Amino acid sequence: MAQSVEEQIQQFQNGLERRNPGETEFHQAVAEVAGSIIPFIQDKPLYREMRILERLAEPDRIIIFRVCWEDDAGNTRVNRGYRVQNNNAIGPYKGGLRFHPSVTLSILKFLAFEQTFKNSLTGLPMGGGKGGSDFNPKGKSDNEIMRFCQSFMTELRRHIGPDIDVPAGDIGVGAREIGYMFGQYKRLTNEFTGSLTGKGLEFGGSLIRTEATGYGAVYMLDNMLQAAGNSLDGKRVAISGSGNVALYAAEKARHLGGKVVSLSDSSGSIYDPEGIDEEKLSYMVDLKTVRRGRIDEYAKEFGTEFYAGKRPWHIQCDVALPCATQNEVSLKDAKTLLKNGCIAVSEGANMPTEQAGIDAYLEAKILFAPSKAANAGGVAVSGLEMSQNSARISWKEEELQDLLRNIMSDIHERCAENGREGDYINYLRGANIAGFIKVADAMLAFGIV
Repeated sequence: MAQSVEEQIQQFQNGLERRNPGETEFHQAVAEVAGSIIPFIQDKPLYREMRILERLAEPDRIIIFRVCWEDDAGNTRVNRGYRVQNNNAIGPYKGGLRFHPSVTLSILKFLAFEQTFKNSLTGLPMGGGKGGSDFNPKGKSDNEIMRFCQSFMTELRRHIGPDIDVPAGDIGVGAREIGYMFGQYKRLTNEFTGSLTGKGLEFGGSLIRTEATGYGAVYMLDNMLQAAGNSLDGKRVAISGSGNVALYAAEKARHLGGKVVSLSDSSGSIYDPEGIDEEKLSYMVDLKTVRRGRIDEYAKEFGTEFYAGKRPWHIQCDVALPCATQNEVSLKDAKTLLKNGCIAVSEGANMPTEQAGIDAYLEAKILFAPSKAANAGGVAVSGLEMSQNSARISWKEEELQDLLRNIMSDIHERCAENGREGDYINYLRGANIAGFIKVADAMLAFGIV
């Protein structure tokens, strides 16, 4: 007897979990995609016979290495470094490096898998990869961070290059860390090539790279609202996080007429019913990027509510932008958002909503842009930085803004085209299918490799 689609999904997932025990984040990311792709390929035997989904869920290679460095007290320290090269069917591996004590192989495999679909959606020739270390930059001196980055790159440089794998920044890896790593790469290879993105403007970086992920998430939100005959104008916007993604999402949401009422960090969230205006946002940028302060300082400065230890999803809003970290929105949070009248969610962070929360959004038929579509703006501009490096040119900010807006519009159209279900657009299904088709067709062209 032929298996049902549900049985096929369960069999696929059982096999994945058996081969990758304990990697819960990776299991979650693949399950979310499999739920769309296995039904889609039922009448496409070539994708099934060539086991494209199974191959996508098995990284091309994983590099794990020791990183030894010396702290300022002369002590020898040891961390673990990773690079997961998931798939390069449509271009060099591309994806960030994350330095954070929470980094595990499971998290990097989930991110590299998601990155493969995300990069495909941009339309740019980039494969999917991710890497990083359990090193924690917080509390370290500049010299300690420099020594760690140099040691990390001494090993990583064997596995990257402009036509092989082009890492970028991520959590814990900003312009400072990229600069130290690029300097070591250049020193060891005697080459000045576009082997990293997120570089400083002085040595090949691109304008608006810092802003791009946050801007892109808001562009995706705006595109969904417009397609539904609505707009961002006058909408209450709840945002989590207070890093680059959250801060620039807040900036762009304001520019498009939204009223940003919340931001957060690991200590809690603030609620500003009057809206975070330009002056308040400038204060927040200085607080989080210069002074490295805690978000309750904003509440004290402007007399707003601070909710210690709480994320902002209990706050009444029209649209939500989760921009902090993975699995920050639980089923309970998703139900609270829906109860409070939220009509749209655009994910600025990677996989910030638990699967049960996503299911609640889809059942309620609100507008939901998954991270692989909504936060693709960052890697899109990284791809544009690669192009500028290859051509030895620099584009102006206005040109890059237009390119980013067009790329996010194209992503929206691809998701809408593949996700239409009667009067409703299932953007999750659309993103998964659109991202899959391009990579799958390239893999078919290469044969069994």
